[in-house]
Amino acid sequence: MRLKQMLVPAVITLAMPFSAIAEELRLLTWGGYAPEEVISQFEEQTGIDVQVTLSNNEDMISKLRATGGSGFDLAQPSQDRITSAQQEYRIYKPMDTSKIDSSLFIPSMLAATKANTELDGDIYAVPHVWGTTGLIVHDSVRGQVNSFADLCKPELAGRVSYRLRRPMLIGMAFSMGEDPFAAYDDPVAYEAMMTRVQEKLIACKPNVKTYWTGGDELINLVASGEVVAAKGWDAGGWKLQAENPEISFVAPASGALGWIDTFALPRRGANDEAAYKWINFVMQPEIAAMITQSAGNFTASRGAEAFVDAKLKNSFESSFDEAALENIKWYPPVPPGLETIEGRILDRVSAAN
Repeated sequence: MRLKQMLVPAVITLAMPFSAIAEELRLLTWGGYAPEEVISQFEEQTGIDVQVTLSNNEDMISKLRATGGSGFDLAQPSQDRITSAQQEYRIYKPMDTSKIDSSLFIPSMLAATKANTELDGDIYAVPHVWGTTGLIVHDSVRGQVNSFADLCKPELAGRVSYRLRRPMLIGMAFSMGEDPFAAYDDPVAYEAMMTRVQEKLIACKPNVKTYWTGGDELINLVASGEVVAAKGWDAGGWKLQAENPEISFVAPASGALGWIDTFALPRRGANDEAAYKWINFVMQPEIAAMITQSAGNFTASRGAEAFVDAKLKNSFESSFDEAALENIKWYPPVPPGLETIEGRILDRVSAAN
């Protein structure tokens, strides 16, 4: 009886006229990346119905792993979470980059994502929304703080804050003249480098007012004046700047640390053509600006900053000139075992007197 009940709807569907079946794009994405006004414009222009499922990196992998890469036509994982998932679960398919309008993208971001998602000669993603970790600085100390290492200057004792997580290890290593990403494939060299960072962070502890654990806590610390220099996200810095122009987000001289959420094709997606249409549509500068206003982060759309809110545009331009954009250190895929090394380092820093 159960088998017959399952088969009847399938027969009815096949008997329907093809024209009655609406074309559909099933999108697996983050909150804010597909606002209603963008969906409405896309549907009106293309006749393609967009169905959105909100997710995050872990959930995307879980959903696509459970279905063997089916159920969705386009997903938006972070660029450093693609190749390892593909190697282990085979949940994505290569992208046909000839169907992507590359002129819409910031070249350095397009190149970085292609490099970080290449596997066996195939490209598995192109960039969409991005953000960075850098420095949030009050004008009173702006000239003194241009790198993560500057947070440890004696004159800033008790007025600094940062989150004690792996981005601080990576950022401090770069500011010390190291290249942690180049050492990813050499665990022995990587641990030796992180041990040097550990010593720096232990020596820096007198400068730390507190280790912040959430974005709201960081914003309150800086807004109150208790902290004049901190490691933080660009969007948080711009939010503070909108309320107090004496606060700004600074891209470190050694390079801001950049994350990119991408577009990737699930292995058994049923409508690749709709996926490519969506990508090219939302990367148009005017449309991308709508997504920036919705998500709070900029996209890899070339020239989109010209169409965002004037305050946000000014904050972006004050933080990132062309040189700073080119100098962003994009997170590559994390090899197995590195986060275990980093966990030991962070535990030692936390426990040190």
